[in-house]
Amino acid sequence: MTRVIVGVGGGIAAYKSCALVRRFTETGHEVRVIPTESALNFIGKATFEALSGHPVHTGVFADVPEVPHVRLGQEAELMVIAPATADLMARAAAGRADDLLTATLLTARCPILFAPAMHTEMWEHPATVANVATLRARGAMVMEPAHGRLTGSDTGAGRLPEPEEIFSFASLLLERTDAVPRDLEGRRIIVSAGGTREPLDPVRFLGNRSSGKQGYAIARVAAQRGAHVTLIAGNTIGLEPPASVEVVHVTTAEQLKVAVDKHAIGSDAVIMAAAVADFRPVNVAAAKIKKGADEPNSIELTKTPDILAGLVQSRRDGLLAGTAIVGFAAETGDEHADVLTHARAKLARKGCDLLVVNAVGEGKAFEVDHNDGWLLGADGTEIALDHGSKALLASRVLDSLGPLLR
Repeated sequence: MTRVIVGVGGGIAAYKSCALVRRFTETGHEVRVIPTESALNFIGKATFEALSGHPVHTGVFADVPEVPHVRLGQEAELMVIAPATADLMARAAAGRADDLLTATLLTARCPILFAPAMHTEMWEHPATVANVATLRARGAMVMEPAHGRLTGSDTGAGRLPEPEEIFSFASLLLERTDAVPRDLEGRRIIVSAGGTREPLDPVRFLGNRSSGKQGYAIARVAAQRGAHVTLIAGNTIGLEPPASVEVVHVTTAEQLKVAVDKHAIGSDAVIMAAAVADFRPVNVAAAKIKKGADEPNSIELTKTPDILAGLVQSRRDGLLAGTAIVGFAAETGDEHADVLTHARAKLARKGCDLLVVNAVGEGKAFEVDHNDGWLLGADGTEIALDHGSKALLASRVLDSLGPLLR
């Protein structure tokens, strides 16, 4: 059972911390909530105590014999501050210890994750920028906030990421045995995700089982490592857009190709995690195909564009000079060869720099929250990707991408 501290700053987004606490407790973690005094103006102490199953205090003089600010910090295996207000991060950066939360931050030696929430002007103020840089330089992870509706009618950067996204990134800090680097500052990365749909008529389509979860995880982790990310999303029903990521929605393979070709120009890397349909109907019916005398005996198909191979050719032609290209292969073994043999042949055909290989089947890769596989390099390297969350696999792919960037 992992010991997690959830710190709660005094902002309107504090209500989201309740869902975050529940997510941790439901997955077997022991959670202690430490709010600031201001946070209790938004969420009552009883709510946090009921959700965590532990008493809640804000000051260092509660339960003095236990010395809680020292004991809690020493025992914690992860601290998550959500929302992290401008004031709270300023006090943390200055090393203040004027309440239980900031004092605990000073004694903790575990991974610390700040999830900021504030108005855009506060997030962009030089003082906040400097405080965030200080916290990151000391080893803390400070998430990029989401763009969206803020308090009142304001819209912009500074919205607290959704609890599930905070939980996903916090879980990644526990899964990795090393720190998540912020090594993609200033990089432009294009990520495709989800399955394409090729229409048969206004109702039906040819598609696949891809949920888009792996591509979204890559986009999310890349953005939190400092990259400017454009996510080109096919069928990804029910997935929340990652914080601080530009999302472009497409439906068909042809639309995906147009979007990828457009955004890839000038990018540092393109990661093709989308499951692109290999074929589409030659003719699309204008009305729903009915059962009966007029129903077709067969449907003629034609190949869709090979987007990955096209990117590699564009690089050879000089249009994407210096752009690293990563492909994905969902493979099954058959009577001719196993998964890795098929994947090695695909890497040779496509000519990309890295190929992420997933063995697919019931409960594997598609429509689940975990993944594993292999990472094949054009230089002949092969790295086994251990079973874990899709965020963990995303982080390992990005680890290998770094040395390829110009």
